[in-house]
Amino acid sequence: MRGICPLSSGSGGNMIYVGSEKTKLLFDVGLSFKKINEKLAEIDLTIDDIDAIVISHEHSDHIKGIEQIAKHTTIPILCNGDTAKAICEVIDTRPNFQIFSTGESFTFQDITINPFSIQHDTLDPVAFTLEFDSLKVGICTDLGFASNLVAHHLQNCDYLYIEANHEEAMVHACARPLIYKKRVLGRQGHLSNKACAELIEKVHHNNLKHIYLAHLSSECNDPDVALKTVSDHMKSCDIETPLSIAFQETISKKIEF
Repeated sequence: MRGICPLSSGSGGNMIYVGSEKTKLLFDVGLSFKKINEKLAEIDLTIDDIDAIVISHEHSDHIKGIEQIAKHTTIPILCNGDTAKAICEVIDTRPNFQIFSTGESFTFQDITINPFSIQHDTLDPVAFTLEFDSLKVGICTDLGFASNLVAHHLQNCDYLYIEANHEEAMVHACARPLIYKKRVLGRQGHLSNKACAELIEKVHHNNLKHIYLAHLSSECNDPDVALKTVSDHMKSCDIETPLSIAFQETISKKIEF
């Protein structure tokens, strides 16, 4: 499949499929090996069809499936050195790592991947832009705030997969401990609906074709709330780009290029 499809998004596990004319990639594999295969089957693929897996950081909701993938396949795992070290500390099987350097673009088959630094409470977290077939895709979640560097890298994307983790009022009102609230709302936590909308305003251009709102909190957000907050801000800026939610339990809107 030449296109993009979020297969799972949220604290229960993250996995996004992106395919070019020649290459099939998964970004993060925060699901069980069984679930990974079930999700891929829904878009008529198997794990053996995947050319590489690209990892953003070492939190379990992004790497849960790596150990079983390493046991059953030789699929390359693309990540930076600090993330690879962190993965090796929590699994017994060594994956087939291919190490990239944060901030340095590289080419895998026909896709140019640019991993850029973001603020999150892990060793060396990254977001990505991908360029192939005259398209640019941005994948950017798990960040406490959107720096100028983030906005710079997300310029001129055709498709955006961007975090809208929480509604701030819902975080304050929830029953979770104060330490949780401080983490989520802090500069190494997660992006709010409002911050997501403001980032979209910064990077929007007339050729932006679709935006996924991703990594929604099940407790401190709601798809309707996220869509309303972001779409209202976009309307106030005369932005009409289509929005959709990247869901946790079901695969999301499939876009074929």
